[in-house]
Amino acid sequence: MNIYDVIIVGGGLAGLTSAIDLSKDGLRVLLVEKDNYPKHKVCGEYVSNEVLPYLNRLGVNFETTPPDHINRLQLSDRKGQLVEIKLPLGGFGISRYAFDHLLFKKAKANGVDFVFETVTDIEFIDDRFIIKTAQQTFMSILAIGSYGKRSNIDKKMDRSFITQKTPWIGIKAHYTSTDFPEGLVQLHNFEGGYCGLSKTETGSVNFCYLAHYDTFKKAKSIEDFNQKILSQNPYLKSFLENSEMDFEKHLAISQVSFQNKKAVEQHMLMAGDSAGLIHPLCGNGMAMAIHSAKLVSNEIKSYFEHKDRDKLEANYSRIWKKTFQKRLIFGSIFQKILLQPQLTRYGMWMVLKSPFLLKKMIQQTHGKPIQ
Repeated sequence: MNIYDVIIVGGGLAGLTSAIDLSKDGLRVLLVEKDNYPKHKVCGEYVSNEVLPYLNRLGVNFETTPPDHINRLQLSDRKGQLVEIKLPLGGFGISRYAFDHLLFKKAKANGVDFVFETVTDIEFIDDRFIIKTAQQTFMSILAIGSYGKRSNIDKKMDRSFITQKTPWIGIKAHYTSTDFPEGLVQLHNFEGGYCGLSKTETGSVNFCYLAHYDTFKKAKSIEDFNQKILSQNPYLKSFLENSEMDFEKHLAISQVSFQNKKAVEQHMLMAGDSAGLIHPLCGNGMAMAIHSAKLVSNEIKSYFEHKDRDKLEANYSRIWKKTFQKRLIFGSIFQKILLQPQLTRYGMWMVLKSPFLLKKMIQQTHGKPIQ
């Protein structure tokens, strides 16, 4: 059996970016992903500019898929009060369909091996990982879990959060809109959730929202929910009435979990949403996934110098917590505010009087450019 230096389970942003980073340094990397590229995913599709220096260093460029460069944010409450600010750092809008495929092609060019099958079992035996699919078995010295928000793998590993049901549902589609401006990301509050709008590399607008199940079950379907609940916000009502959906149907994901997770589970290094998920309203989940890839890649490259697994796991857990814990706490606070009508009204009154406060709030959930 061929032994890899690193096997990565899951090929989202964190998995693909870490594959590029590690293979760039000459490590032998296998990435196991259940679906072929390209593919759409439920995602806000806004990326903070903090990750651009790191992506440039890895040789990832967007010449073939130029994104929308975003520098403004509009925030509204469910009654239509609106505040607009210039984003402190800015970001870019790109679909996961294009972004993941771009990273996949870069990883392939770097020599990363890919297997498109579902992982059925992961074992750690005699200081090695044994990773199985229905068809094949692979072995590696180290393993990264980057398979997303929740998975059957979490159940097999008996991760503590997986038994706790969560009431969040994510919905996404792309729309053609004739009047949605470039360079803008919008965040609109509605009863039981919030919806983000921003342009992608194709010019289509990504329409993505997170809804609490208690509110969502009031409607018969996604379309019914959009009309009955989302359209109570005048900006969302206007967008839905003046846009045409590009997809045949909305994409949906249930049981979106915001519980605490460990950065290391049974010696597997977790990255991206597998290690922790920031509330989507903070608009920084994609950048966090890419940043976590840098953290885990740095620690893995150090491991192949010191060969101390305990040191690797302790260092990664510490640096992950130091980098992201404060962001997750502030993200949780912001979400609670937007889900309480009275707090939302008070918060909107505050930021309308002083938009600088909103900038400070955004800075608490974003990092500085990664060098």
